[in-house]
Amino acid sequence: MRRAAFIYQDALSQHELRSDHPMRPVRLRYTYELLREYGAFDHPEAVLLDPRAATEEELAWLHTPEYVAAVKALGSGAGGVDAVQFGFSGQGDNPVYPNMFEAAALSTGGSLLAAEMVASGEVGSAFNISGGLHHAAAGHASGFCVFNDPALAVHYFLNRGMRVAYVDIDAHHGDGVQEAFYADDRVLTISVHESGQYLFPGTGAVAELGEGPGRGYSVNLPLYPYTADDDYVAAFSEVVPPLVRAFAPDVLVTQLGIDSYHSDPLTHLQVTTEGYIEAVRQLAGLGLPWLALGGGGYDVNAVARAWTLAYGVMLETDWPDQLPIGFAQEHGAGRLRDELSPEVPSNIKVDVRRHLEETVGAIRQQIFPLHGL
Repeated sequence: MRRAAFIYQDALSQHELRSDHPMRPVRLRYTYELLREYGAFDHPEAVLLDPRAATEEELAWLHTPEYVAAVKALGSGAGGVDAVQFGFSGQGDNPVYPNMFEAAALSTGGSLLAAEMVASGEVGSAFNISGGLHHAAAGHASGFCVFNDPALAVHYFLNRGMRVAYVDIDAHHGDGVQEAFYADDRVLTISVHESGQYLFPGTGAVAELGEGPGRGYSVNLPLYPYTADDDYVAAFSEVVPPLVRAFAPDVLVTQLGIDSYHSDPLTHLQVTTEGYIEAVRQLAGLGLPWLALGGGGYDVNAVARAWTLAYGVMLETDWPDQLPIGFAQEHGAGRLRDELSPEVPSNIKVDVRRHLEETVGAIRQQIFPLHGL
């Protein structure tokens, strides 16, 4: 049994990007409340911590000074900044909202605090559900993400001389993290996502496998729309654990987005809590110091249940399937785990399997030999 930190305070969940925006920070509070009702934070190995704000010096490990200054100015309502130049627009993915810099710096600092706890050995794992904002680039916002906390956390470990495996199971390709380490053989990035042919950000093909010293260290497993648990888990099992073990990192960083969920309004994958948590179990089974981050997830009830299950894996605890009465009454949900899988038509299933065989085959052919597999 290893201690597992959980980073949360209500300040992380109180901002609103826009009244009709699919990214709803309140989902963080729902997750915390569900875990609290299960008594998770009374567990002897649980460590509940408040986040801290990331410093501008830390943000500068990836982001340009001009961008950081722009986020600050826009969030405070100051004029004279061209929002569009930095990826912001009123009705787009990345609206400007009050105190945007403070909110983004706090969730980012939560990931850095979690990284510090893991690197020091104070905990075996740490989960910052407000993190995982993997699309942000050095100089602009993207895909609901202002600062790229996963990349900054990876930089923290690199600064300590550690080699890092980064595994991203969000339905959207982890493009910002891949880009940050595309030529770096100290970081293995693996992204398991719905194919960019069908989903934002349009990247993440197998052929994007790194460059220079980093060739073979960017791994992409794009999935066909409507991929369900059985095929999802099979593909994950064939690609992720063997590559991480061959790379033999000092630390594992994972982005645990749950927008792969079958009722998520933005994506087309058909994963249930069972498929999702099996991937999380396999990540835990690698036995590495482990920094876990949140990410996407726009069915807020599913987010709370999935991340509650994920923290249970870190604590090696199975929560009862019957949801605590307070949560069930507020959210109209009965059970923690899904009992039924969505029905995928057989003709689509054929396409899913064909795509999977081609994709896994290409990874085995192009990337496995570079890692002695």
